[in-house]
Amino acid sequence: MAVFPWHSRNRNYKAEFASCRLEAVPLEFGDYHPLKPITVTESKTKKVNRKGSTSSTSSSSSSSVVDPLSSVLDGTDPLSMFAATADPAALAAAMDSSRRKRDRDDNSVVGSDFEPWTNKRGEILARYTTTEKLSINLFMGSEKGKAGTATLAMSEKVRTRLEELDDFEEGSQKELLNLTQQDYVNRIEELNQSLKDAWASDQKVKALKIVIQCSKLLSDTSVIQFYPSKFVLITDILDTFGKLVYERIFSMCVDSRSVLPDHFSPENANDTAKETCLNWFFKIASIRELIPRFLRTSGSLSWEHDPKKRSEGVLWVTHATMRVTPGTRGISECLPRLTCMIRGIGDPLVSVYARAYLCRALLTEMMERCKKLGNNALLLNSVMSAFRAEFIATRSMDFIGMIKECDESGFPKHLLFRSLGLNLALADPPESDRLQILNEAWKVITKLKNPQDYINCAEVWVEYTCKHFTKREVNTVLADVIKHMTPDRAFEDSYPQLQLIIKKVIAHFHDFSVLFSVEKFLPFLDMFQKESVRVEVCKCIMDAFIKHQQEPTKDPVILNALLHVCKTMHDSVNALTLEDEKRMLSYLINGFIKMVSFGRDFEQQLSFYVESRSMFCNLEPVLVQLIHSVNRLAMETRKVMKGNHSRKTAAFVRACVAYCFITIPSLAGIFTRLNLYLHSGQVALANQCLSQADAFFKAAISLVPEVPKMINIDGKMRPSESFLLEFLCNFFSTLLIVPDHPEHGVLFLVRELLNVIQDYTWEDNSDEKIRIYTCVLHLLSAMSQETYLYHIDKVDSNDSLYGGDSKFLAENNKLCETVMAQILEHLKTLAKDEALKRQSSLGLSFFNSILAHGDLRNNKLNQLSVNLWHLAQRHGCADTRTMVKTLEYIKKQSKQPDMTHLTELALRLPLQTRT
Repeated sequence: MAVFPWHSRNRNYKAEFASCRLEAVPLEFGDYHPLKPITVTESKTKKVNRKGSTSSTSSSSSSSVVDPLSSVLDGTDPLSMFAATADPAALAAAMDSSRRKRDRDDNSVVGSDFEPWTNKRGEILARYTTTEKLSINLFMGSEKGKAGTATLAMSEKVRTRLEELDDFEEGSQKELLNLTQQDYVNRIEELNQSLKDAWASDQKVKALKIVIQCSKLLSDTSVIQFYPSKFVLITDILDTFGKLVYERIFSMCVDSRSVLPDHFSPENANDTAKETCLNWFFKIASIRELIPRFLRTSGSLSWEHDPKKRSEGVLWVTHATMRVTPGTRGISECLPRLTCMIRGIGDPLVSVYARAYLCRALLTEMMERCKKLGNNALLLNSVMSAFRAEFIATRSMDFIGMIKECDESGFPKHLLFRSLGLNLALADPPESDRLQILNEAWKVITKLKNPQDYINCAEVWVEYTCKHFTKREVNTVLADVIKHMTPDRAFEDSYPQLQLIIKKVIAHFHDFSVLFSVEKFLPFLDMFQKESVRVEVCKCIMDAFIKHQQEPTKDPVILNALLHVCKTMHDSVNALTLEDEKRMLSYLINGFIKMVSFGRDFEQQLSFYVESRSMFCNLEPVLVQLIHSVNRLAMETRKVMKGNHSRKTAAFVRACVAYCFITIPSLAGIFTRLNLYLHSGQVALANQCLSQADAFFKAAISLVPEVPKMINIDGKMRPSESFLLEFLCNFFSTLLIVPDHPEHGVLFLVRELLNVIQDYTWEDNSDEKIRIYTCVLHLLSAMSQETYLYHIDKVDSNDSLYGGDSKFLAENNKLCETVMAQILEHLKTLAKDEALKRQSSLGLSFFNSILAHGDLRNNKLNQLSVNLWHLAQRHGCADTRTMVKTLEYIKKQSKQPDMTHLTELALRLPLQTRT
């Protein structure tokens, strides 16, 4: 192909920016806006026809829908008016008022820390599941004996009901086999609903039959892993039945003339309620099988959710128990009898869950039981392990008193204090008791001679100390731990517990100035002699610092301590360290570096970065972060000085630039070095360090030949040419504003870069070299403009240095012609069958570059563009849609005053037909 001269198009960037802006449309206040809320207006038409009158129509607008039935009544419901005068409604209102008052009182007694059984219920059902087949055995009783019961005497009535229960137990058996878990749950829910329906239809005996048969299901332990969920489902039915009985008896105590007091007792009940309560206990006592009888009795205690009332013997069932068992005094006396009943259950699993159901009903009474057994240590430990932490914490002083009185021969006291400490870590004791609790516990802990017993107990109480006390108490505890664990290097056998202590301390001390002022904290860290454990502890400390440190710090205590911690992590890196571990350590150290700030003391900040470079030289991400931090420091200096450097600040930014120039070569990643050279050169240029900027750019250019063909990206080898293209495009954007050096000739950096690109070995089937040359052509076109697109403040670019000098423009055009010749030569080599599509794509791309940057009033350049258009369509490989849009753009641009020459060009650009 012939040589084509290059003529750049003169650009008016301001006019181009103005033409690209969207047209401003004035918007009056109150006009439609897409974010304005939409108001819907509904029109209603009401038509009324009356005898002797004409039809009239009225229309109204409203933002809400009006209920026509409610408007006719004028807010007065005649049914409600009649019902308000009826005695049953007044009775129900009085009962409802009493129930609401009782519920409020229950909430106030239980407290905010009370966790309802329903919360635990969901957790158990989700955790204990099975894929095995389940079965349900039900005994379906007959319906005999129901007729004529209304005429029987009271004693005969009782006898008949007991016979019905016997008939139910001796009736036909119905067995449901091969049920899935969901089928089983659905069946149990159906039984629960049947219970409610039977009770609502006044079939009390049938409801009791359902409860008895459901209780029997708990004796089946064939699918053990599902048994906890079965226990929850069945006890739901027991609770439902207990609640229904309680509500029935409670309703008998409320009438229109009297209301129960807030803290009522059995004596406040009328004779009817007492007799009914006794009748229910007779029914329960008549159940033959032990498991249903025990669960039904315990269930009668569980449906009142106020533990205070239970302990006072307020329940109606307790009153009935007094009648049945003379001499008893409330639930505390019922507990031994119910506990003895459990001994008759042979299956150990069923027996354990029966005890669990009893514990659900009775919490406070268990402590009294422990005391009566002589403060049995094993039982006391079981109580503290089984009950919720909130219940233990509120009674912590009582438990400490019981622990003191325990016999230590069977179960050591320090294990009891450990169990108590575990509960106090989860729940807070009364504030007035906190110090006394710690003193009493630590008196026992500090006397322990065995290091393992000591550390197992102390580790639990450290969290309690951190949670409720100041650094003085924490320091005392840490000192005591060091005292006990240092002799004979006992700490070497207790690294897990010591790690937990550190984690608990840093979890509660988010202010690291306070943490490191704890005198014994750093000596405590010295006990971690094993390197892997010491590194893990350091990682925990740094992770907590990054998470909780909100403001940058320059506190020397924090800096010295954390530099020591970070140095420990860095020194653990060796040739066998995994890359993931290196990334984690680098992340933690970088997080610390980012949080260090000395404010306006920039020299001290740079000194810190210099010290950090010497300490963390084996972690490349840390060095990269340090280079970015120093560059940012230089830009902050420029910002403070508003670009007008004094002699001192100019020397300081040169020191920052020198830091980066020295550090970058120590990095291994080739593209990391290239990008940092470019970034640091931009920072040097912004701070008017022109010779230093040239040094960075020359270093980047000299590094390009070292770019390998393949690079490792996230463990996979990938071609590097696309990354190199991206870097060079960014580099060209910077070179636009870099002024020429007076001793190196015109565009010396561009020439050096072109030589490197020419000598670089590119892939055989790659077009990246031509794309780079196209970007160079764009750069040279921008350099030939009278005023550049952008500048750096207080740095004179070539547009100011040369002022449109003809010699400079001639050199520029000569470079353009050289680049164009390379592009056209490459297009000629693509005239092969397998490369025709690439030739078409590159030809159209080069055409667009000439259209955007070339002066098409030049005939030769105009003819070249036409040739490229035809080349793109020659072999049927053209992107027709793109070419159509390109032609439309040319026609649109030709309408501008200085672009009329494009009209003739558009006529010379035919479009390829689809045929």
